[in-house]
Amino acid sequence: MTKAAADCDNMDEVRVEIDRIDAALIDLMAERWDYVDRAWQLKTSPAEATVPWRIQQVIDKVRSRAEAGGLPPSLAEALWRQLIGWGIQYEEEKLRDRHK
Repeated sequence: MTKAAADCDNMDEVRVEIDRIDAALIDLMAERWDYVDRAWQLKTSPAEATVPWRIQQVIDKVRSRAEAGGLPPSLAEALWRQLIGWGIQYEEEKLRDRHK
């Protein structure tokens, strides 16, 4: 049963909720990764892996959503820049391998 943070009376209850959220985050990141995996398949060269305007668009959306949700925008940006960086590296490698 989900409990709001303010309704947790001890650390065990807090930990249960953090574990629940971590599991949901992993599931969502795995779903996001499926789209990253599909993206490289639709591209034709490693140069297409980095799209600066799209990166900025994603960061702007993430920062805005974080701010609206009470999460420090700088934290959200740092996390997404890592995700984006991993995605770009993955796409570049896959696209290079395809062109060998």
